[in-house]
Amino acid sequence: MAHELETFANGQTAFASARLSAWHQLGTVTDDCMTAEQVMSKALLGGWEVRKIAVQGIELTTKGVTKVDCPDKYMTVRTNPVTGATEYLGIVGDDYTTVQNEQVAETLNLLVDESGAHFETAGSMRKGKSVFVTMKLPQAMTVAGVDDLDLYLAATTSHDGTASLRLDATPVRIVCANTQRLAYSRSRASYTFRHTSNITSKIAEARQALGLMWKAFAAFETEAEKMINEALTMGEFEKIVAQLWPVADDASDTAKNNAKQRTATLRYLIRDADTQKAIKGTRWAGFQAVTEYLDHFAPAKTDVARATRALTGAGADLKSRAFELLAV
Repeated sequence: MAHELETFANGQTAFASARLSAWHQLGTVTDDCMTAEQVMSKALLGGWEVRKIAVQGIELTTKGVTKVDCPDKYMTVRTNPVTGATEYLGIVGDDYTTVQNEQVAETLNLLVDESGAHFETAGSMRKGKSVFVTMKLPQAMTVAGVDDLDLYLAATTSHDGTASLRLDATPVRIVCANTQRLAYSRSRASYTFRHTSNITSKIAEARQALGLMWKAFAAFETEAEKMINEALTMGEFEKIVAQLWPVADDASDTAKNNAKQRTATLRYLIRDADTQKAIKGTRWAGFQAVTEYLDHFAPAKTDVARATRALTGAGADLKSRAFELLAV
């Protein structure tokens, strides 16, 4: 799948990332953490001045040209951050209120207050029609003191009326359209605001969502800690692998051989790999082994193809299914 990030006429891509480059190798990578102002500047999201303008239809007939006003619909436009030109974004209703990219970043600032969270990524997709901004929480979540998971607060919205302003608590670092979809599917809690006339007051209420999100994080941590404290035998693990990758009795010899190689790799990952050493023999190790296999060992034509598959489609579905099977 395409990353859908916006690239301007001068070759710049509207994407910024703190310290780590994304799989697509586009945009700006900073050496340090970013503030709201910096992420807007680096990702080319600042100063768009998204606004509504009147919509007017033009009818051409034998009688001439007739202009027809559209009183209940408006066009959303922006100022291109590179050229300064006014550009079309979408058609919206009369009650639609624009939300600036700066407000999206500020919403995240309101949520975390002075906790020490920093801006991690931001970008524009579909030629400015949708944007995302993520913050990394100040501490990685520790599962039973031995396994860390990074957690993010992600804000996504559209400027063409197709999506509301949405906040998600997710373990997924958004860097493109693919990872945004994965962030939604792996979200631990979400909060949605419509683009209506009272959007400003609703953004102010976003602080209340933080409490809900922290409860969701705690629930996920409890679930993960349960997995790390429960033993998993090799036989049980191989049964789960068989459920994740079923092989029909009449499968070809090639398919059966591929299944044997996959099982052998997964057996190594859960039993012998250094990456599972601290959690060896647990159900959490089983989940991490499946994740590591999909991310780094599953056959793929290219590294990009492997990364895309691991984050979307069958790869993401297999990870979710593995978590469900191992969490019981």
